[in-house]
Parts: sequence; structure tokens; C-alpha cells
Amino acid sequence: MVKEIRNIRREVLPNGLTVITEQMQHIRSVSIGIWIKSGSRDEDPQWNGISHFIEHMVFKGTKHRSAEDIARQVDSIGGGMDAFTAKECICFNVKVLDEHLPIAMDVLSDLVLNPVFTAEDIGKERGVILEEIKMDEDSPDYLVHEIFTQNFWKDHPLGRPILGTKTTVKKFERDPVLDFYAERFAPGNVIICAAGNLKHEEFVELVNRHFQHMKPVKNGFHSPQPRIVPRIIMRNKKSLEQVQICVGVPSHPIAHEKRHASYILNTLLGGGMSSRLFQNIRERQGLAYAIYSDLSPYRDTGCLSVYAGTSRESAAKVVQCIVSEFRKLKSESVPAEELRRSKDQLKGSLMLSLESSTARMSNLARQEMYFDHFYSMDELLEKIESVTAEELRDLANEFFHTDSVAVTVLGNLNGLKLTREQLAC
Repeated sequence: MVKEIRNIRREVLPNGLTVITEQMQHIRSVSIGIWIKSGSRDEDPQWNGISHFIEHMVFKGTKHRSAEDIARQVDSIGGGMDAFTAKECICFNVKVLDEHLPIAMDVLSDLVLNPVFTAEDIGKERGVILEEIKMDEDSPDYLVHEIFTQNFWKDHPLGRPILGTKTTVKKFERDPVLDFYAERFAPGNVIICAAGNLKHEEFVELVNRHFQHMKPVKNGFHSPQPRIVPRIIMRNKKSLEQVQICVGVPSHPIAHEKRHASYILNTLLGGGMSSRLFQNIRERQGLAYAIYSDLSPYRDTGCLSVYAGTSRESAAKVVQCIVSEFRKLKSESVPAEELRRSKDQLKGSLMLSLESSTARMSNLARQEMYFDHFYSMDELLEKIESVTAEELRDLANEFFHTDSVAVTVLGNLNGLKLTREQLAC
């Protein structure tokens, strides 16, 4: 295999803003992302959802452009513009042909630096987000995850919904939005990343032109580490045809040294069609259509969770099958051939995921946020390769304890019960 050298450069502007580029000469696109290093977990309870609200609001117009101007300008250069809010960051990003980089940067920085937040737009957007919340509540797999998360990190901002709640969103007015924006959108809290066909010096010059006037502000938003509460939650919702199940255990934070083993454990447990859960619960027993496991690591905590949708009659059996896979991982060593397959699957998906400029740009930002080092593809592949069956077994024994398994079941439960004994692993 050809060794790939990533051409990554990083620079911090005098006001504290971090600029990172990766030059990819073989493509014609450039992806730019402006990342704010605080998300919904850094909100006070009464303003839950305000990060996501601001992410929407900046598209409503700036001092120089109306919402329609923004959309037209991006469309006229064939670009794709997007934004998202997560628990620990907000990102505004655009992907364009390399020749349109200056225009794209002009529009994107205008959004982030000069939003007007009119009271009228705030009123309209509240309505839009209340509809978004309703839409999500109508989606049972979303809802079961949300109930699970709120109980897993109970009474901590990490457990609260990114969108906020109907109650909190109704309270968003111009003043709190402006205050929150001013506090978060400070240079020391911003990373600007670009990947694609570009030159580092020219890009830094472009960023400097738009952002050098931003004044440095001290901000230390870091909500305390959450305590994990593994509870059994049975939520009745008669209108649902299926029973939705979420089973999870505490796992490691994002930068933990055992993270590569965690990714392999997740892959072989429920990370694809050859995984144990899919093969056993869907293929052999036909108990579920959708079943998968997922790793959600954050800066100071994490969760390994399994999701399944099944019938009311099969729900208890599905939970017991999931827990028995936990047990097996603790007691039996993973066969060499299965370990090989999981490593290859993980390596393949990693390499495929870094083929686009957008993925590279996101990867740079995340490495900057959580690590003090940019990992090359070869380093990552070596780390995955070096994980042993023994390490996986140790990790399973660390993660899977009867009293730390949390379960949420949502659906037409009709008297369905689950006890801690049924979760014995």
C-alpha cells in the first residue's frame, strides 16, 4: 500500500482563532468549515436548544445579505452550504469548486460574523423549530434514543435534546440570542478548517481579512463531567406498531487510549451486516429488521448503545439476546477470523470516509478539538491493527456489568416488564 502523507498545516491568528488546512491537489473542490467549540452541553437548562436556534438564525440574513441573497449566491456557484449543532460543537460549512473559494469564504464569514437576528425572524424560526421537534417526536427510533439519553445522563446538559424542548424554545427572544451569540462566537472558541485544492498561505490571508477584527474573549464553557444513571425506563406509547429498544452501557471518552479497541468491539457487536447482533437477532431468529450498535464518545464520558425495533411479543427476548452477546464478549475470546474481519471493515470504512474534502475538513476540526496531534491514516491503521482479542475481552469486562446496563423501551407495552435480573451479564 502506498503511504499517504497528509499535507496539514495549522496556524493560530493573534486573536486566538485557529486556522487549519489540508491540501488535496488531486481534486477540484474545497470544503470550508467554521467550527464553534461549544454545543448544546454548554447551555443552561432554561436555554436548552439555543445553540441550535442560533445555527438556524444566522441563515436568516446578515448586515449585507438577506436570507434569499445567501441562498442565491451559494447556488449560483454550484456550492452546497450546510450547518449542524452537536452536543459539543456547532459547524457552518460550504463545499465549492476551488475557483469559488473567495466568494464562499465571503458568504460563510458574513453569516457567522454579521447576523442581524431580527425579532420578526426569531418569532418565525421558533415556529420552524417547534415543527422540527414535533417531527422528531413522531419518529420512534429518534424518540427512544432521546428518552434513553435523557435518563442515561440524567440532570446533565449532555442528556438534554440538542433542539431544546417546546418550553425552552418558546422563550427564545432577541436579547438572550444576542448574549449567547456574543459569548460563544469568540475567536478562542473558533476553528476554521479547509480541505481541498487550496494553498495554506492564501487561505490564512483570506481568513485574516474577514476575522482579524474579532476581539479575543475569555470563555471557559465546560460543563462538569456527567454522572451516569443506568435505569430501566418503560415508556408506553399505544400508537406505535413496534416496540423500540435502546440498551446501553458507559464507555470511554473520545480521546481515551483504548478508543481503537472500543471501535472494534462496537463493529463486531453491531456495526454492520456481519456483526453478531445482526446475524443472530435478524438473520438467524428473524426478530428485528433494524438492529445495530453505536459508540457515542464525548470529551469526558461515552456510551456504547444498541438499538432494535421489534414486536411486543419478542421485546423481552431481544433484550436478553443483546445481553447474552455482552456476556459472550466477556467470557469468550473473539476468534482470529472474526477479529480480522472487524479490523478490515473498520479500516475500509475509515479510508472510504476520508475520500471527500468535506470529510477531511471535519476530521481536521475534530482532531484539533479532542487531540493534540493530527493522526495520519497510517498511524490510525496501525492502531487498529495492533488491537488484540485479549484487549477486546478486557474491554468487554470493563464495560458490561449487570448494574451498569441502562435500557429504554418505548411502544405499546401492554404490561411488558423488564427486571435487572433479565440484564444479567
